[in-house]
Amino acid sequence: MDSDGTQDARHTQANPVPRPAGPPRPPATPSQPPATPPRPDRAPAVPPAFEHSPRAASAVADWLDEARPTTRPGVWRHGYRPPRTAQTPERLAPVTVIGMLVPLVIALVLWSLWRRGAMPYQFTLLRLFTPDDWWWGGTIASPKTMEGAEARVVYDGVFFAVLVYAMGRLGSWPHVVRHFVGRRPQPARALIALLGALVGLSLVFPGAFGVGWDALPVVDPLFSLIVLVSGGYELFASPLFTNALYAAVTLLVVWPFARVGGWWPYARELLAARRAGPGPAAPSAERPRSRWPELRDAGQYEAADLLTGEVAAGRMNDVDCVRVRRAWTAGLVDFRETVLRQGGAAWTHPSGARDLPRRAARHDLLAGQVRIGRWAGGERTPVVYREAGAALGPDVLGTSLLAVGPSGSGKTRSLLEPLTEALALQALTGTCAVVAVSSPGGGPLGPDAAFDVIVRIGDPSSVHDLDPYAGSDDPDEAAALLAEALAGDLDAVGGQRATTALAQLLGPYRAAHGRFPALPELLELLEGEPRAVSALREAVAGDEVMRRELEARVRQTGVPGDAGRALADRLALLNRPVFAEFFGGGSGAHRAFSLRAVAHHPLRVRVDLPERGHEEAGRLITRLVLAQFQTVARERRDHFACLVLDDATGTVTEGSVRRLQRLRSQNAGVVLALRSVVDVPEALHGPLYGAVGCRMAFSGITTWDGSRFAQTWGTEWVETTEVAKHTVFADQPMTRAIHALRKLVTGRAVTTDAVTVRQVERERWSASQLAHEIPPGHAVLSLTSTDGQHAPPLLLDLRG
Repeated sequence: MDSDGTQDARHTQANPVPRPAGPPRPPATPSQPPATPPRPDRAPAVPPAFEHSPRAASAVADWLDEARPTTRPGVWRHGYRPPRTAQTPERLAPVTVIGMLVPLVIALVLWSLWRRGAMPYQFTLLRLFTPDDWWWGGTIASPKTMEGAEARVVYDGVFFAVLVYAMGRLGSWPHVVRHFVGRRPQPARALIALLGALVGLSLVFPGAFGVGWDALPVVDPLFSLIVLVSGGYELFASPLFTNALYAAVTLLVVWPFARVGGWWPYARELLAARRAGPGPAAPSAERPRSRWPELRDAGQYEAADLLTGEVAAGRMNDVDCVRVRRAWTAGLVDFRETVLRQGGAAWTHPSGARDLPRRAARHDLLAGQVRIGRWAGGERTPVVYREAGAALGPDVLGTSLLAVGPSGSGKTRSLLEPLTEALALQALTGTCAVVAVSSPGGGPLGPDAAFDVIVRIGDPSSVHDLDPYAGSDDPDEAAALLAEALAGDLDAVGGQRATTALAQLLGPYRAAHGRFPALPELLELLEGEPRAVSALREAVAGDEVMRRELEARVRQTGVPGDAGRALADRLALLNRPVFAEFFGGGSGAHRAFSLRAVAHHPLRVRVDLPERGHEEAGRLITRLVLAQFQTVARERRDHFACLVLDDATGTVTEGSVRRLQRLRSQNAGVVLALRSVVDVPEALHGPLYGAVGCRMAFSGITTWDGSRFAQTWGTEWVETTEVAKHTVFADQPMTRAIHALRKLVTGRAVTTDAVTVRQVERERWSASQLAHEIPPGHAVLSLTSTDGQHAPPLLLDLRG
């Protein structure tokens, strides 16, 4: 560890995330046991001037208690409130209101004419389908018998039913009902529908409600139809039959209102809620998090009271709160004893640090997010994202992220540095391991005190060296790692051939010496240096299997198509004097660090590539780190692992893209930053964009780069409105004279508008828009979470 964080100065910011503060406790006398469990005097790196701020003392509690509603990927959840525009009710168009009223007026007029018998040919159909002896001769429809009177009532009911159906179909009544009733939440929706049902029943059964208007022709036509079918009134002598008819009519009237009001689904919800009863977690969810309700629900009152006091006194920061919560969630057996003994300092990171020396971004460790900007408003931005904070976390980084932008566009400052800082903070809580590879020509991704291991390749003052074999004891796995780094981007040398050539040397060497060779020794063997080959042949003389492996490699050395020649040429780039003390070739002054450690511990690792004059060697090292990370990520662990590459130029190979797709299921992710897609072989453009779930285009990219993003993001259906103006040509002399006068006054010809509204398929972002319409300090970002949720490509203000 380079620094435990106890001597680093802290810098304040405009909106600092709460950190511990409070007066130090007096030290306990060695001869007497302390009255309370021992705790640190103050959190590491907290200056004394900040300790007595009462506002800071309650900042942690306020931070814990703030709402974090579940929302779409990429939205900053801390204190998020849905925009008011999402709650603005939709207004009915005037055309819809007119379409509702006009059929109603026409229906009333027609019904009035029907009741007075003033409609022409009103009884033609009735006389056509009924016998003549039902009617008096010489009249239109005067009933002569009982059947004629009842048929007249049925005829009125049929006309009324057809009129109501036509009014509902021709008018906008269904849309109006859905707007005013169907969109309301329960129970308001059910109550409005119930009120409508009562009004409908009062129109059908006015006598039951004590009102004086005439009943609608619903019950009488039904009774008259039964009389005509049965041939008499004998059935109505049974009260049971009559009551059943009334019940059936009532159900028919109420049924449409029940559907509109959603009575049955609402009744099922109420019944299910009553059967389930109050949930055990419901009271805990209403209590503030700063009171540690989950511990109290489990009976851990002493630990909850102690932690509540620590938070209230400002002796715990956000890192401490998340770390202790993670320990509780993990179900540690000694949770209570450890909390009572160490308080907020329990389960501190092995480095001893409880915070970073400084923070440059806004973090919410409880939600695992870091804020990188603000989503810009616009027509193509969904309401949920408009003016909301933009944030990234392990939930989206687990699908890997590709960022493309020219130098100076803000990739490192606005994206990579905040992400590295957030991952380093999460590592202090035990939930993450991070490996950051700095750009050869740029600055390091974070201060030295923010990392546990710093590997400075080519720097004699570096404490650590990078193990080229990632601590592997399998010759085939070690050979695959080196083959990916040395020849992964060479089309002339196949990956399998390079792996076989290296394994034929690494296996015998390990069998003879119990370790893998240093890179200078491996270079001599690849070049076929006689002395080195003879020494290895003598060392494996007793092992027939390893001897055959070595002899196969010796026979291939120097023949046309030998992969060893290309491997030796690439390996010679790492055999320069500046790397003499690295990769196992020195005197042991540097401690070899194996990247496999990130699979077992929440480490913070930074790899600094050599500067000036060693660009190709830096790319080899970056490919080696990427290959090692993708290999060790397959091991089981309970924390998230992330690799951040500040410059992925020349790093992406066919093998790395194939392994990149598997990281999503391995709780790991990679962040790749490129100045241009040209830095990736053209054959890998499509596979690379398909392998990552998050894609980010910065301001200043070329149309060539933008075309790759446009193809990946695809198209969407949009509604377009086209207005065409057509000149009106009049036929009448008077009309032509009026048009000529109007043209003389206004200076424009008389035209009419032809409006065409249609659905068309267009690109979400075209290559030209990405190249020319992204303002400086902005980017277009699309996200995919590990659980399959998607966020469309949206404009992001990195300065917000």
